[in-house]
Amino acid sequence: MTNLPDDIPETVRRALAEDVGAGDLTAALIPADTQAEAQVVTRQPAILCGTAWFDEVFRQVDERVSVAWNARDGDAIQAEQILCALRGPARSLLTGERAALNFLQLLSGTATLARKYVDAVRGTRAVILDTRKTIPGLRRAQKYAVTCGGGQNHRMGLYDAILIKENHIAAAGSIAAALSAAKASAPKGVTVEIEVENLAQLREAIEAGAKHILLDNFSAEELKAAVQKTEGRAKLEASGGIHLGNIHAFAETGVDFISIGDITKNVGAVDLSLRFRRHG
Repeated sequence: MTNLPDDIPETVRRALAEDVGAGDLTAALIPADTQAEAQVVTRQPAILCGTAWFDEVFRQVDERVSVAWNARDGDAIQAEQILCALRGPARSLLTGERAALNFLQLLSGTATLARKYVDAVRGTRAVILDTRKTIPGLRRAQKYAVTCGGGQNHRMGLYDAILIKENHIAAAGSIAAALSAAKASAPKGVTVEIEVENLAQLREAIEAGAKHILLDNFSAEELKAAVQKTEGRAKLEASGGIHLGNIHAFAETGVDFISIGDITKNVGAVDLSLRFRRHG
């Protein structure tokens, strides 16, 4: 996903509904005519992502709030860097602060982790992919963040690609039967991928005509053997048991893709702070 998701307004509406509800009781303590300026500062190096969600929060809270950015999505930011400046009614800045920062911190964290994985496989042919292991309700946002970090998106959901996994194979009866059913029903242009758990299943999948194969929990040595046996007849994706500490060795096996659930599942928020500069 290279373009911004079209569900940003709805995603922000849900976030504000759960945080603001019927109104911000604490911000109401500030006189309504008080104006303020603020800055967002990062406490740590990161890859910035989520500016559109941040902007949308304040657009929905109060269109009188202005946001001027000094960096954009995908930029590498440094500790103590001022990311943006805000101006507007103090009440509105206070009300939107948490929801806006939540989006910016989480999506920057996703983009930052994605960039670490991309950097870790640099010099190999492997492409970093995300998975469906995303925070509920924020899949499109997180998948956008992955692209800001330099990774690529796997399928968006169950509706835009076919991935035949262990339980599908068991229900269908065999790898060949599952692939046959997929080829017969897949809409034009839809990718069909099948998961295998050992070299024997890999051979069976290739013989059944698989063109995209997920190698689940293979060791690095097994991946090397899989690449050799496949001889370019199918794209190979590695997944399972791979982390920043060992991913380069897995990438050097020659696989085409490595999918990493941690990028969106175990993401840590980037430490950001919104500071008021003055009010009056």
